[in-house]
Amino acid sequence: MPDPVPVPAASVRADPPADPRADPQGFLLRLFQAAVRSAQPRHCLAAHLPPPPPRGRTLVLGAGKASAAMAQALEALWPAQAPLSGLVVTRYGHVPPRPPGLAQRIEVAEAAHPVPDAAGLAAAARMLALTQGLSADDLVLCLISGGGSALLTLPAHGLTLEDKQRINRQLLASGAAIGDINCVRKHLSRIKGGRLGAACAPARVLTLAISDVPGDDPSTIASGPTVPDASSCADALAILARHHIALPPAVRRALEDGTLETPKPGDARFADALRLVATPAQALQAAAQAARAAGLAAYILSDEIEGESREVAKVHAALARSVARQGQPFARPCVLLSGGETTVTLQPPAAGQPSGSGGRAGEFCLALAQALQGQPGVWALAADTDGIDGVGDSAGARVGPDTLARAAALGLALPVHLERHDSHGFFQALGDLVVTGPTHTNVNDFRALLIL
Repeated sequence: MPDPVPVPAASVRADPPADPRADPQGFLLRLFQAAVRSAQPRHCLAAHLPPPPPRGRTLVLGAGKASAAMAQALEALWPAQAPLSGLVVTRYGHVPPRPPGLAQRIEVAEAAHPVPDAAGLAAAARMLALTQGLSADDLVLCLISGGGSALLTLPAHGLTLEDKQRINRQLLASGAAIGDINCVRKHLSRIKGGRLGAACAPARVLTLAISDVPGDDPSTIASGPTVPDASSCADALAILARHHIALPPAVRRALEDGTLETPKPGDARFADALRLVATPAQALQAAAQAARAAGLAAYILSDEIEGESREVAKVHAALARSVARQGQPFARPCVLLSGGETTVTLQPPAAGQPSGSGGRAGEFCLALAQALQGQPGVWALAADTDGIDGVGDSAGARVGPDTLARAAALGLALPVHLERHDSHGFFQALGDLVVTGPTHTNVNDFRALLIL
């Protein structure tokens, strides 16, 4: 079996892109590296920190796949003589190595993602307890990034952790958009949907966020624990009904009578102090700049693409074929870039077929390869910028003009793998997985198509 394509998480340095004609896949990998590097907390946090420490204490709270790296960056940037303490929670295995000589002042907890576990519940409870006794002289720095919704779990009264785990699994398998999933999460939580921010009053709260959501809506990033929420209990009930997800009777009643309503815009406890330190658009711009530096035209289609991964792939394939065959609407050679957050609606495998494994990026690549049908001159890479695509150990996969031919030579039936949502098995057999390990940031989907 060929080896997967290695892109170590630590290798997000600013290497020059490979020659796109001599090494198309190496070139695409360097564009992915450029995108990830631009969203590293050590590169983007400093410009957003507040002025010198407050009269009171500085408390740091945070959650998300980038929160441990954000905490380290903050520890390095904050005055050594100024008090700094707090707690952040990140996904298991997403704590970066600590630089030599950097003292740890912020505790880091690890928990499960995307389905919450007891460690996340314990961390969320401790975090909420740390807000007790804050004064108007104190500053709370909240470090928020994608993945925080699952990591910061504190079920509403009447809801057990097991209930939350079941609801999360069902929502994730339903193909629901991330905004809908997070609407439900907010209303079934004691800490998300602005509740953490409200608990910090009367202290000043500054949220530093790395966006992983289409449109960069602060109330959707990690389900907006420090941001007032415009959605309603009725919205959450409608989403649950649409996807046929059951609730314990007492919790359903609490949603119906508004007992579980979230803090709303205009609430006096919120000063709307939030800064986006990294976004999907900025990451795509970094990749575009790297492509242009190599002499290629680069076009960002959108950083807000949503929808089923396989349907998004068909649109990308149609555009790439048009460019390759007709030079429309863009002239060759060029790079097409896009981001956002696609979904995969899981269907049960056919009788006698095992379940597959993979994620949004891998499914995109499967469907793209099928739609391109070996189109000459087109190469592609799709990966999740956090380094983990779904439940596997890869960030995503790559596609080239020879993908289908090599698969056929190995006896791989692409339609069968697509039906089973088994992108990991397909691209692992080809040696075309992109393996990075955790990148310690998260600006969501990255897709790049090179057309020569």
